[in-house]
Amino acid sequence: MKTDNILELRAGRVWLTQAACDLEDFKAEVKRTTELSDYPFASAVEKNILIYDGADVLRAAADEEGRRAVLAEFCEAFATGPGVIVLKGAFTDMTVIDGASAIFEAIIEEQRRTDSGGGDHFAKPGANDRIWNSLEKHCLKDPENFAAYFGNGLISLASEAWLGPSYQMTAQVNRVNPGGAAQSAHRDYHLGFQSPAIIERFPAHVHRLSPVLTLQGAVAHCDMPIETGPTLFLPYSQTYVPGYLALKRPEFSDYFDRNHVQLPLSKGDLVFFNPALFHAAGTNRSANIKRVANLLQVSSAFGRAMETVNRGRMSTVLYPAIKTMLADERLTVWEAQNAIAACAEGYSFPTNLDRDPPIGGLAPKTQAQLMREALDGGWAADAFEQALAEQADKKLS
Repeated sequence: MKTDNILELRAGRVWLTQAACDLEDFKAEVKRTTELSDYPFASAVEKNILIYDGADVLRAAADEEGRRAVLAEFCEAFATGPGVIVLKGAFTDMTVIDGASAIFEAIIEEQRRTDSGGGDHFAKPGANDRIWNSLEKHCLKDPENFAAYFGNGLISLASEAWLGPSYQMTAQVNRVNPGGAAQSAHRDYHLGFQSPAIIERFPAHVHRLSPVLTLQGAVAHCDMPIETGPTLFLPYSQTYVPGYLALKRPEFSDYFDRNHVQLPLSKGDLVFFNPALFHAAGTNRSANIKRVANLLQVSSAFGRAMETVNRGRMSTVLYPAIKTMLADERLTVWEAQNAIAACAEGYSFPTNLDRDPPIGGLAPKTQAQLMREALDGGWAADAFEQALAEQADKKLS
């Protein structure tokens, strides 16, 4: 029947599924060659990745016309190009890098001494040392070093190229110690941190939207020869729209394992890449090099609600009402779910990952999940209120 065919075709366009991911379609996307002539500001192409000289880029962007041209080139490199760029010699004053490294080292040693923080949500426990919210910790420890570090014009250029002005900076340090195992191949925040079942609930245009909400970067805090396991990349993989679901299938992760590329980095280099690019930190096979990178996750200015809403206070008041209405059959379970969605925070982030780790997955429990858990368990209103307050407290820095 024609109507049935329309419905099926429309559903296929709007809803992406794991089952529909096609490896041959994916190969057609990634089997491309990066041509240096297409990127006039780049100094080289290595393993399909664009290489820029940091000083050359800053000179080219010194006036408004040059700046716009550089921003445009970076933007297309992230969007339809290889998806990743390396900025060589981005930091020329190594005392700035060394000062920040000393701060990070002290934090890591304190975390180890107190057995706190530091878990890596993509690697096996103990493989890496992680500093969540290194941005705030860095700033509070040494604001002058922070100012010199984030005063770097190349960080600003790359961030604005992809996200426009008024972006929001966050950062997390990752130290992969000798013998530290590789991460699994993944895409990043937002959709990359969700389970396949949840990812499939988002329409296709959200799969296209997620990569333009953030930009991933890394500052190399030491020389990173290949044996230390610098990040593995699969250039052009960001262009495959169902990729958030594809990486959950073994044939795609196997393809990544066989075809990824790696570049050595020098202390002070910068890497930026589209968060939808298939990537993973590599295994540190060196004997004595602790590979340290400050991972920059930059977010769009538009990733915010218009109004300030106290959802915790709302949830405290709503919970006993929903509980009573469900018991009296004045609300169906579905109607209760809808009311919870309108009231409680349904997203895990932002949070304090030191105090609110993503146990059992990639995303911590949300307010909405907590309320549903309380309703299912028949919690008293005061027990729910206490759990809600404890959850809110964990999110504070």
